[in-house]
Amino acid sequence: MEEPGFFAEPRTWVAIAFIIFFVLFGRKLWGALAGMLDARTAAVQAQLSEAQRLRQEAEAMLADARTRREAALAEAKALLEGAKAEAARVARAAAEEAEATARRRERMAMDRIAAAEKAAVDEVRVTAAEIATAASEQAIREGLSAEADARLIDHAIGNLPTALATRRAA
Repeated sequence: MEEPGFFAEPRTWVAIAFIIFFVLFGRKLWGALAGMLDARTAAVQAQLSEAQRLRQEAEAMLADARTRREAALAEAKALLEGAKAEAARVARAAAEEAEATARRRERMAMDRIAAAEKAAVDEVRVTAAEIATAASEQAIREGLSAEADARLIDHAIGNLPTALATRRAA
């Protein structure tokens, strides 16, 4: 039995058809495949650049947020220190005002006490003068005669210049 020839084999024709197909359509297929790969490469590159741009924006926003946070913390610290200073000033002012009020009230109380003492002394003097006047009246009624009255009046008139001189000096 004879072996069929090289061209009689179906595998040979399939191989030849495959090679012709790739020779004729290979460039087009290769161009289409390369174009798809290039498009995919360009899309991936665009996505990478977009991701890089977004990352840079995010880093800038993070830096800005940190700067604003630090500024807000510094402002809050300054406000807190100002509030503490204001509270201390208000406390000092309140203490000074309370002390001044206490001194005024103490002075008013001392004035009232002095006025009450003066009123008491004046009342004692008036009472003593009334008692002395009443006692003098009674003593005069009971013990003085017309002759003693005249001597007493002369003595008072004689001492009048000395008493007036003493009052003028005071």
